[in-house]
Amino acid sequence: MSDRDTRSNQDSGTGLIVDEAKPRLQQPPMYKVVMINDDFTPMEFVVQVLQTFFHHTREQAVQIMLQVHQVGRGTAGIFPAEIAETKVAQVNSFARKNHHPLLTVMEKV
Repeated sequence: MSDRDTRSNQDSGTGLIVDEAKPRLQQPPMYKVVMINDDFTPMEFVVQVLQTFFHHTREQAVQIMLQVHQVGRGTAGIFPAEIAETKVAQVNSFARKNHHPLLTVMEKV
């Protein structure tokens, strides 16, 4: 008897052999939430957003804000698609409510 036969179950009455299915698990695709620099949003507001919505420490938030300011863009975090979409919507809405043009987008990692 082979290994396959020992792992298979005989279906009573039909003569069919049924192999147990092995689950194929994959990590969900990940997305970066990227903040885009503009000339109007105050740096302190960007730090506040990074701390509030992405739970960065003040030091981490300042480093990301400086990258956004100097390079033109910075990654706020990496998340599965649904969470990234939610973060982008929350941040963009919060910025508009506070009359700032801050823009966040999501990009596939």
